[in-house]
This record gives sequence, structure tokens and C-alpha cells, in this order.
Amino acid sequence: MAFNITGSPFAKRSRLRIPLMVLSLSALVAGLWAGLLRIGWQIPSISTQVLLEHGPLMVAGFLGTLISLERAVALSQLQHGRRIYYLVPLLAGLGGVALFFPVPIFVPHLLITLAALGFLIIFIIIYRLQPATHSAVMGLGVFLWLVGNALWMAGLPVFRVAPWWAAFLVLTIAGERLELTRVLVLTKTVRTLFLVITGIVLVGLFVSLAAFDAGVRIAGFGLAALGVWLFRYDIARHTIRQQGLTRYIAACLLPGYLWLTLGGVLWMIFGGSYPAGSIYDAMLHTIFIGFVFSMIFGHAPVIIPAVMGVPIKYLSVFYVHLSLLHLSLALRIAGDLLLSQSIRRWGGLFNEVAVILFLVVTVISARKGMSSSK
Repeated sequence: MAFNITGSPFAKRSRLRIPLMVLSLSALVAGLWAGLLRIGWQIPSISTQVLLEHGPLMVAGFLGTLISLERAVALSQLQHGRRIYYLVPLLAGLGGVALFFPVPIFVPHLLITLAALGFLIIFIIIYRLQPATHSAVMGLGVFLWLVGNALWMAGLPVFRVAPWWAAFLVLTIAGERLELTRVLVLTKTVRTLFLVITGIVLVGLFVSLAAFDAGVRIAGFGLAALGVWLFRYDIARHTIRQQGLTRYIAACLLPGYLWLTLGGVLWMIFGGSYPAGSIYDAMLHTIFIGFVFSMIFGHAPVIIPAVMGVPIKYLSVFYVHLSLLHLSLALRIAGDLLLSQSIRRWGGLFNEVAVILFLVVTVISARKGMSSSK
């Protein structure tokens, strides 16, 4: 069924935002393809460069573009439709796409680093307009992305940079969740604890510059503690008792906090001793898949209407891709820790099936939402 959206609010928003979403999703598809190759599936290779840049494609090309687009939209609306802020997701998206092609590697490095710098400027502006702790924490997360990108551009291997990228995503998401805890009226002690934990993550990252193993372990302690804090104090503990979309969002968030805690524990146990292989896979994907994609699944029904102007209709089938994500990740991590390549490979495959299913179901729910809003 076709929808006539000419002249609609969606059509007006789409002129800028759809191309940026296409850039983000292009990086996601390339990153997923590279992920299957890296985990051992015999499928046609896109290019050697894409295979090597799986992490940057997912973190910068996909997530960096997506997250910065969300904030660019919000700030643009605060400032009467100023479009300059869309330059940030554009730089991130172009940097991701540049990783597809045999261009000098400094080109995507520079584009992505400039995107992080622009994103930090966006948060400085947001903080000046609306000073709040959660905005400062999110801005700190973006600062860590900028530092990580600068280290990457300076030639550090991805395994040395990955903790900075992980902390960027974790603190950006945690800051957003902190904003929503305002309705719970948390005590000053509880909020101070959040900031202390954030400080531990920060200390660990900077220690890792001189002593990588020790720094990763310290940062891991902070991430594990942050996962416990979020599980204990996030509003999802209350909204899980409700129904419909509200309950689904909580069902995405709470397991994500457990994966974050587990990821932090793995960082504490293994430190920087595994720059590649199964243990390294477990250390990263408990956070990047278990935590980050859980947050994406949960926030998409809220963020997509805000960013794209497309209503999302809640469907009970949402629980299918959510369940598949967590079950397949449990299988993958079991394969990692048992050093079973076969188990790990199947878990990784179904991780990606869950993500693709999520995209398909989101499109279906958007079409239903647009149909019902007519």
C-alpha cells in the first residue's frame, strides 16, 4: 500500500534526514556483512578494507551518525530550524561511507574525528541552553569519542581505541537515562554515586594510555558498577509493570543493564591481555550488542517519531527480535568463553538476524503507524 506524504510534516523533515539515515544504515549493512566475515562465515567479501573496519563502521558510521542526528534535530528545533547542526551527522555518515572505498585512510579518519568535534560543540551549546548533569555526562561521552577518534587517527590499533568508543556509547546512553530518572526524585547520594562511577570509567580510560591492561580493568569496574546502578535506579524498574510499548521499552533496557554489568566484569577479569580472538569478542559484544543494541531496540519507537516524524505503532512481535537478540548473544558469549568457534559463529549469525528483523519490523510498524494516523 502506498502512502501519499507529499506536503506532510514527514516530507518536509525527510529532505534532510532521510539521506542521513541512508548513510547510517549503509554503514550498518556494511558493518553487519563484515561482522559475518570476521566471525567465520564463508560469504562473498565486500573488500579487505571493509572487513578490517567493522568496528569503525558500526560505532562511527552507524551509531555516530544516528545519535548525532537525534541531537542535531533536537537542537535545530530549539533554535528555530537552524540546519548547520546536520553537518555533524553528515560528516560521520560520509566518514563511514568512505571506509567502503580504497581512499587514503586519513580521509575517513579525519571526517569521523571532525564529526566527533562537531558533536561535542553541539553538546556544549545544549548545556549552555539547558545546564543539567545529564547533558554534561552525555557531553563527556562525546568527548571520549573525540579522544578515541584522535587516537585512532594517530595510528593506535582498534583494540586500543575500542574502550574509548565503548565508553562514548555507554555514557551517552547512561546520561539520557539519568535525565529520565528525574521523575523518581533520587537522593543526592544516589546521583553522586552515578558521577563517581562515571569518574572511575574516565580514570580507567586515561590510565590505559600509559598502562593499557590496568586501565581496561579500572574502566571495567566502572562499567560494571554503572550497569548495577542503572538496573537498580532506572525508571524501567517501575515501567516494566505497565503494558504495551512502555513495558516493551523496559524489557529492552533491563537486560541491557545486565549485559553491561557482565561486560564490565569481563573487562576486569581479562584486562588488555586479549587484543583479538574469542575473549576479545566477548568483552566487546556484551557491551556493543547486549547493551547498545538493547537500547536501540527500546528507544527506536520513541526516537524515530521525534527524528523522522513517522509514528511507530507498537506490535507484540517486537518481542521476537528482542528475545532473539539476547538468546543469540548468550549463545555467542558461551561460544567465546568455551573457545567454541562453531557456537560463537551461530550466535553471531543470529545476532545479525535479530538486527535485520528489528529493521523489518520497524518499517512495518511505521507503515501501520502512518496508516492509522491518517
